[in-house]
Amino acid sequence: MTVKQQEEVRLRVVRAIRERGISQAEAVRVFGVSKSSVIRWMAAVRGGGERRLVAKKRGRKPGGGALLGWQAATISNLIRDRHPEQLKLPFALWTRESVQELITKKFQVHVSLSTVGRYLKRWGFTPQKPVRRAYERCPKAVQKWLDEEYPKIKSQAKTLGAEIHWGDQMGLRSDHQTGTTYGVKGRTPVIPGTGKRFRCNMMSSITNQGKLAFMVFTKSFTAAVMIEFLSRLIRQSKTPVFLIVDGHPVHRSKKVQAWLAEHSTQIQCFDFRPIAPNSTPTNS
Repeated sequence: MTVKQQEEVRLRVVRAIRERGISQAEAVRVFGVSKSSVIRWMAAVRGGGERRLVAKKRGRKPGGGALLGWQAATISNLIRDRHPEQLKLPFALWTRESVQELITKKFQVHVSLSTVGRYLKRWGFTPQKPVRRAYERCPKAVQKWLDEEYPKIKSQAKTLGAEIHWGDQMGLRSDHQTGTTYGVKGRTPVIPGTGKRFRCNMMSSITNQGKLAFMVFTKSFTAAVMIEFLSRLIRQSKTPVFLIVDGHPVHRSKKVQAWLAEHSTQIQCFDFRPIAPNSTPTNS
């Protein structure tokens, strides 16, 4: 029996009981259905009408699904070359939500936030690699900082209603390879691709809850770039921001410090330099 035929049987049974007044026991005998099915159908109708008996269409929603190769390349290039505001999106920085909206606006394709996250990781937009180095370099010192200094920052953030972000900067290469594939032992698989390469840089922050915000730029990392990122971060945040950064000279520059002093009610930066000069830890 097809889905359509099953739907017709359910409707006929319910209408016979409701409109013709036959009993449920008689409906079981006449239509050859089980008593439990009749009880379930009648309960469904009482809860939402006959529409509850209509089978829902299965499969992906219209416009749903994965991006095609050229669509993924277009979105990746837009993220690298533009800010959300330049694309008339209501965001100051790139996040999973803003990328999701960009995909919908550009191609009318609806993807989940988790899928957007997988795309970003595949395209190389992730702060995870530079973040992990701190533990490899000085695990005891990092743990001591997390046990002694971080609780003070966390307590202060709670008092002020601030959100803690862990910031870092990194470089991206177009030929960066992520993931693995199976191959014959002793024979490294070869993936064909263009010989043209490009690189860009990214400043990003991530919260303990996994909320990622990032800004891509092709020029050098300077005080002006850092200030632009900080400006966009506070413009996008609904609460004050506590940003923990590493010991990069740009973070300690006079221009950045002066800007932070002017916006101290909106954002505060905490330096992790004494322990790990090139990296920032994460804490869950």
